[in-house]
Amino acid sequence: MEMSVIPIIRPDIGTPEIDLVSQVLFSGKLVHGKYAQLFEVELASYIGVKEALLVANGTATMHIMLTALGIGPDDEVIVPAFSYVATANVVEMVGAKPVFVDIDRRTFNINTKLIDEKITSKTKAILAVHEFGLTADVTGIRQICDQYNLLFLEDAACALGAEYYGLKAGSVGHSASFSLHPRKAITAGEGGVITTNDSIFAEKCRLLRNHGYDPVKGKTGFEAAGFNYRITDFQAALAYSQFKRFDDIKQKKEAIAERYLEEISNSKVELPIIPKGCVHSWQSFHLLLNGISQTEAIAKLKQQDVEANYGAQCIPAVNFYRDKYKFESVREFPNAWNAFENGLVIPLYAQMNAEEVQRVIHSVNKL
Repeated sequence: MEMSVIPIIRPDIGTPEIDLVSQVLFSGKLVHGKYAQLFEVELASYIGVKEALLVANGTATMHIMLTALGIGPDDEVIVPAFSYVATANVVEMVGAKPVFVDIDRRTFNINTKLIDEKITSKTKAILAVHEFGLTADVTGIRQICDQYNLLFLEDAACALGAEYYGLKAGSVGHSASFSLHPRKAITAGEGGVITTNDSIFAEKCRLLRNHGYDPVKGKTGFEAAGFNYRITDFQAALAYSQFKRFDDIKQKKEAIAERYLEEISNSKVELPIIPKGCVHSWQSFHLLLNGISQTEAIAKLKQQDVEANYGAQCIPAVNFYRDKYKFESVREFPNAWNAFENGLVIPLYAQMNAEEVQRVIHSVNKL
């Protein structure tokens, strides 16, 4: 019997989600309505912050954040050299300069020991990524931000449910960004969330989300040159319905990750680590290859009907940043380059059955 392909990710969408989305569609109230507001309240409570704002996508969240904070031309923002390219793109979008720092090869997160040397009088913030769902070195980043009077911003796109010594990702910096892309634990198709404890900042973000409009001031209340970064209510309903069973989704993914950690044993594969005090949300299970090329590994897994791919970009090596800033990534960001060239993401999603998990383990062990 022909085996079905095991994808890297499969959104957990069932009848409850479809029913709730249908209700919104039939209601005719389609833009940022009841379920967006409910989701914002419940998500803020879950993360442990005062404010959560739903927006159109995870890139829009960071664009709004930086704009609301007044970061722009002549400013610099420190970002990890290994992430999805959007982390740096938003800095460029506001006219500031992304300053790249190499990563810790064990965690794939920014190496806090290398940040000091990149700080200048123009540095305004550290935009730290919780890569693949593992929180960055929060203590180290906080100390640096306090020392240099910088903003600590979280790119928590992958990290809903992740924790650092009991603090949930999204609650440890001045503000944070989450993504609701289909590769995340819960999805709106597209969507994002901004979280913060700063209510004044949150109001600025609300204005920017909706063309700069202040509903309290009525038809003339356009207080900023804002964006159209609203989310539809049927998207919010999709994510909200999944969020209601997020703990179950998270536990199932954790159980699969634990099996991978226990049963994958291959000298050509380096498994991810979880530092003390951290709870990984396992948006992706990212391996580091040693002795087999990424291309060869992906091809061999494909032969077993197991999907795999690289995990994130070495951003300074992508065409735009390489050409603009003349980076030599292999020399300047060796760990980020290694993670990009030799990283491998394998399937991990809540609906995987025992046979599929075993097939992935067996296939990786055969590499």
